[in-house]
Parts: sequence; C-alpha cells; structure tokens
Amino acid sequence: MRRDLIALPDHSKVWIYQSTIRISDHLLADIQNEVIGFTKEWTSHGRAVESYGHIFHHRFLVFVADETNHVSGCSIDSSVRFIQNLGTKYNLDFFDRLNFLYFNNENIESIHHSDFAKAIETEVINEDYLIFNNLVKTKKEFIQHWIVPIKFSWHKKYLPVTAS
Repeated sequence: MRRDLIALPDHSKVWIYQSTIRISDHLLADIQNEVIGFTKEWTSHGRAVESYGHIFHHRFLVFVADETNHVSGCSIDSSVRFIQNLGTKYNLDFFDRLNFLYFNNENIESIHHSDFAKAIETEVINEDYLIFNNLVKTKKEFIQHWIVPIKFSWHKKYLPVTAS
C-alpha cells in the first residue's frame, strides 16, 4: 500500500540502492512508475506493506516501509528480486557498493572506495563535501542524515587524523 513519504512514521525502515550510473531522463519516468507499482502491491504475510518508493537524484532507488506490521524476510526478498529484475530490464546495477557518491558543487560525482582516501589526501575532495550516507536505517535518519558533510558521515574514517 503506497503512502507518501511524509505519511510514514519516523521509525519506518529505509533501504537505499544506488545505481552505478545516472538513470537517463528518458528511462526515469518508466522506472519510477514501476517502483510506484511495486509499492502499491508490496505485501508481507498477505498484508499490504505501507511503503514509499522513489528514485532520487537519478541514482538512488529508495524504499521506506512502516514495520509496525512487520516487514518479513520474504517481503524484503521480494523487493530485492524486484530491484534485480528492474536492473536487468533497464541494464542498471543497484548492488555495487564499491562506489561512493558525493556532491561536487551541483553535480553528483562517483568515486571508487579504493580511490577515496587518495582524493582526500590530494584535496580533490575535502571533509566539507556532501556525501550520500546510504547506511541510514530509518525515515528520520534518511531525512536528517542521508546527505551530510564527509566529516559527519561514516566516511570520515578516510580523513587524515589531525593533531589536537
């Protein structure tokens, strides 16, 4: 059962799947319609899952679900199958976790995790760049902490240690 994001409780569970490439404008509407269709039909133990799904920034497929009525492993598996099928249909990969996405001015840039520390060291990026923290777990965290400066995300482990 699809809900608007604002209608779901703050404790609702969030899953973020990041595409390895930007979703083109001509595919975005079709993909978004399929995401909406899935959330309208998503069930857990025969009961509708109150959920929201959306493509953000042409890169992120985000599901938010109210777990009050328990979102089971089987229903989570069905969402993963949906995303795998969506990826196959549109030649997209939503399961590569080795790239970090961040804002460079108004543009979203991608950097492989193995190059991240070097980019900070050489000041290609710095601790104030906004990065996507795809490890947020709840709607409240998603709204407040999904896009944060590197220095406030788990990515800060790549920052050089400064003497106090």
